[in-house]
Amino acid sequence: MKRLCALWCAAVVLAGLVTTVGTSPAHAATQAPGTGTGYWHATGSQLVDSTGAPVRMTGINWFGLETANYTFHGLWSRNYKDMVDQMAGLGYNTIRVPFSNQLFDPGSTPNSIDYNKNPDLQGLSGLQIMDKVIAYAGQKSMRVILDQHRPDSGSQSPLWYTSAYPESRWLSDWRMLAQRYKGNPTVIGADLHNEPHSIQGGTGACWGCGDTSRDWRLAAERGGNAILSANPGLLIIVEGFDCVSGTGSPECGWWGGNLSGAARYPVQLSEPDKLVYSAHEYATSVYHQTWFDDPSYPVNMPGLWDHFFGYLKKQNIAPVLLGEFGTTLQSTIDQTWLRELLKYMGTGPAGMNFTYWSWNPNSGDTGGILNDDWTTVNTVKQAYLSPYLIPPVRFSAADNGKDARLRFDDIAMAASR
Repeated sequence: MKRLCALWCAAVVLAGLVTTVGTSPAHAATQAPGTGTGYWHATGSQLVDSTGAPVRMTGINWFGLETANYTFHGLWSRNYKDMVDQMAGLGYNTIRVPFSNQLFDPGSTPNSIDYNKNPDLQGLSGLQIMDKVIAYAGQKSMRVILDQHRPDSGSQSPLWYTSAYPESRWLSDWRMLAQRYKGNPTVIGADLHNEPHSIQGGTGACWGCGDTSRDWRLAAERGGNAILSANPGLLIIVEGFDCVSGTGSPECGWWGGNLSGAARYPVQLSEPDKLVYSAHEYATSVYHQTWFDDPSYPVNMPGLWDHFFGYLKKQNIAPVLLGEFGTTLQSTIDQTWLRELLKYMGTGPAGMNFTYWSWNPNSGDTGGILNDDWTTVNTVKQAYLSPYLIPPVRFSAADNGKDARLRFDDIAMAASR
């Protein structure tokens, strides 16, 4: 029975991927330009490439560099190029790469890598391993978002800094990365800090409070402008908050998931068309929020998403990236949630940008697109996502509307793993 299900689900995945990519020049044109050409910027709430063609991130999170392994997870099982090949073959066009500032310390040595499988990573630092993955992702026409996930490798931080890693270090590390990848549009964006949030009792971060030591909106302006001064091509990705008063009900959402404060207190950058707002959204496998018990569920969810982040796109204020969303899919509530959320974000280049959490199977409260063997695909999850994926294909004027879909046998090989 399991074998029959696996075969059926794989067929669904393949059908979705082929439908997404297109089978005719006309369809290819509606999906163009895939990952586009050059650096991206915003026109209202739409991202466009350097030629002005609409583009969209439909990507995946691959974590590990933010942990005490100081490298991408799974390299104890597989070669990194094989991983990236599989991501691209499944249709993901962007990789969000979490890291910690501790990664760049001299004593942060990568570990848990099988160097027989990854011989060209032997002796490299975590940053140099990042270089390798970015370079190969670029060869596959993928884009990369760098995500400052935490200051140290131990745990999440409500603020973008700690006593051990002060704001000055946060800024200098971002400048270093911006300069390192300047002129390389594979690295398309900088996600300034993962999941800023408040702490009960009135400490932690805030949005719009005016306290420069706590106001995440003001910090994002400082960080974003510092990056743009070093590399004006990058998108500046600013995550939401958790609790914002005075913006309507509910006041509180997921860490990083509440952008309602941006209506009154917007982020103002030196280059306004480089701003992308980002939210995180989860289901009951992470935490059972009250809205899942609403008698009208799931009809209530689009209004909730509008309140937290969707208004920014619908009112043409700025692009939105759903930087993390994921579930184990064990609950029927979660299954409905994922289906409705993807429908809400829409299809094609005009849809909302996203990077699914996660590629890794070792995310305890969501699992991953890969199964625990780090090789085979969770075909049930992939079947939900595949109709919404825009594969990593770069278009140029020379393509002249040609059908640039991935070859069916390549997709079949990747999806059947």
